[in-house]
Amino acid sequence: MRNSARRAALACVCAAIVTAVAVSGCAASAEPPEPPVGAAAGAPVLNANFADPDVVEVDGTYFAYATNDNNRNVQVASSTDLLDWEVLPDALPDLPSWVIPGKTWAPEVTKLTDDSFVMYFTATNYSPTMQCIGVATASDPAGPFTVQGDAMIICPEDEGGAIDASTVVIDDVLYLVWKNDGNCCELDTWIQAAALSPDGLSVTGDPIRILKQTEAWEGNLVEAPTIVARGSRLMMLYSANSYGDDRYAVGAATAASIDGPWTKETGPILSTDGSGGLYRGPGGQDLVLGLNGKDYLVFHGWDKDYTYRALHVAEAEWDADIPRVVIPD
Repeated sequence: MRNSARRAALACVCAAIVTAVAVSGCAASAEPPEPPVGAAAGAPVLNANFADPDVVEVDGTYFAYATNDNNRNVQVASSTDLLDWEVLPDALPDLPSWVIPGKTWAPEVTKLTDDSFVMYFTATNYSPTMQCIGVATASDPAGPFTVQGDAMIICPEDEGGAIDASTVVIDDVLYLVWKNDGNCCELDTWIQAAALSPDGLSVTGDPIRILKQTEAWEGNLVEAPTIVARGSRLMMLYSANSYGDDRYAVGAATAASIDGPWTKETGPILSTDGSGGLYRGPGGQDLVLGLNGKDYLVFHGWDKDYTYRALHVAEAEWDADIPRVVIPD
């Protein structure tokens, strides 16, 4: 899950109005399992098509969600160590009539204080026919999740639709973060955020435009936002450029508040070239707090033949306000 509760978990602050699943790891055992140390040979931890991963931790078990594949609308797998994963049944088996099946991706799961779970997913809306963001709920992190309402909760037709939802808790307020799908129709791609209702089912505030594509390495888009609260500041990871090849990479930006101003890092923090080719077109990232207290970047990367995007987990070390993947010499 891409939200500030991961950082709050470092101090075991579990009393926010809405918290990420990672917070439940506050009561970690004295001898937690040791997740993978880092990139090693760049091998994936789940060598299957498992794109746009989102990871949450519940009572010592990690749940990873991913874009549709393998006859599943939303893939989900579980692990106790971030290394060995068991693929589970479809987390979102049923889609409503107003969703065109076959393109359900970039899921985000958040735990609420009543111990229920809410999923934000991207799917193709029937009318208007574009990618938009819907919401579903479940009592178990493995699902099945049930779509709520009779329409998408974010679907700006004049901005090309919306994709890649994530969440962040700031000052006890839960925010939805997303990207308008402007690259579908020659528009800018803005990372945006808006406050959510306590039940997570509706947006209650006006969208805040955070940042858009401005750097040469970003190409014509930014997407897949991951915002984390660290101390008194906010840090955002995002993906940019064409997802289908080596140009796709992970960038970072920081700000003192959600409405900015946001300052981007110069160049990507994780890329094909920057990793020495260990990771091909890395992106769709999430930041996970391990039960050992270390941070891990979870992301997808292409196989050597560029036929599928597998799941990778790599240790991240903080350089001031920016997490950077440990690349072996």
